[in-house]
Amino acid sequence: MRYVTWLFRAFLFLILLGLAMKNDQPVTLRYFFGYEWQTSLVVIVLLFFVAGAIVGMLSVLGNLLRQHREIAALKRELRMKNKLAEAEETARVPTQPT
Repeated sequence: MRYVTWLFRAFLFLILLGLAMKNDQPVTLRYFFGYEWQTSLVVIVLLFFVAGAIVGMLSVLGNLLRQHREIAALKRELRMKNKLAEAEETARVPTQPT
């Protein structure tokens, strides 16, 4: 399975490298108030991809933190119930007089 994964990664890298080499024309991005930035098309596509990935991760972060807190609370509750069950078990076992 590792070989298939590495083969897929190598294939994807070569496809993206070919895309980058074919799209190296200069592009001008024009902003408000006359600002403009001139760079390669690949750089712009890469920057927007990274920005989209960061926004996607930030949007998932709230859900992830909520789930983490919920799991921690459930673990605490489970530990407490296990302690209570052990305490009840030791209280039920009668001790034999010697």
